[in-house]
Amino acid sequence: MGTKKLFYNIIKIALPLLLGGGILYWMYRDFDFTTIENILLHEMNWTWMLLSLPFGILAQAFRGWRWKQALEPIGEKPRNAVCVNSIFLSYAVSLVIPRVGEFARCGVLSKYEKITFPKALGTVVTERAVDTLIVLFISALAFISQIGVFSNFFLKTGTRIDHIFGMFSTTGWIVTGICAIAAFILLYLIRKKLSFHDKVKETLSGIWQGISSLKGVKNIPLFIFYSFAIWISYFLHFYLTFFCFEATSPLGITCALVCFVVGSVAVIVPTPNGAGPWHFAVKTMLILYGVVDVQALYFVLIVHTIQTLLVVLLGIYAWIALTFTRTAKARLDE
Repeated sequence: MGTKKLFYNIIKIALPLLLGGGILYWMYRDFDFTTIENILLHEMNWTWMLLSLPFGILAQAFRGWRWKQALEPIGEKPRNAVCVNSIFLSYAVSLVIPRVGEFARCGVLSKYEKITFPKALGTVVTERAVDTLIVLFISALAFISQIGVFSNFFLKTGTRIDHIFGMFSTTGWIVTGICAIAAFILLYLIRKKLSFHDKVKETLSGIWQGISSLKGVKNIPLFIFYSFAIWISYFLHFYLTFFCFEATSPLGITCALVCFVVGSVAVIVPTPNGAGPWHFAVKTMLILYGVVDVQALYFVLIVHTIQTLLVVLLGIYAWIALTFTRTAKARLDE
């Protein structure tokens, strides 16, 4: 490995960690972490947290089953278990290097099902396009559902939009700016990488096959069901955690929907599992809904940490399961 490539790989790993770590340090620099134990043992309702976890698993499983559907029109029939485990593993890998999980799951299918990398990547692009449309739909739903709430809030309090923006400190605006810059850098790097691959005709052809696979999906209603089930599961995975804490339990489903949308947009910033930007975005929205600053900090720290631990455990499970799964080469040799 050349020095330039090694330096690039180090930067690729270090920058997201520094960005996420920097935002978390700024948010929790004066936080008393000794109080977390009391919250976890005496004040938090663990029943709701445990009820939320299966939906986190289901969201990834639905994604794996949908991916299998997207691959079938291009003549590929991967095993359900391999598709789902590749998703579990991809999310865990992305905790180390953001966004690399999408390439990792294509690599898993290449190894275990002998599906060419470009074809698999093309279907991933298709999936992301579908997910983007659904997120836009949910965002519009959240905005429309909150028009009355915000209008009533402005009418009764005399609060103006500029007053809400005034709630941001100077540092808060700086953090928001850094997150935006990081997101633009990510888009630039992806565009640059894709333009490089576009020079390779075979790769371009494979990606196009994957993208165009959607029109050949046999069971469109099932594909649509999986697509919405993924995001409904993600939402329930988040929403049920509201009932774990006294400060968030009375806020209602519409507040949770707005926080979910804002958090989903925040994870575009390339940090491990959205750490930092997600905390900042969700905490800001909770404060807007009247949650005390310290309670909002408790919520985002505990919820994100537990959900990240679930991603890690699923990744470990997938790695062990794939270790005992026959590869495509082994199946051909039999």
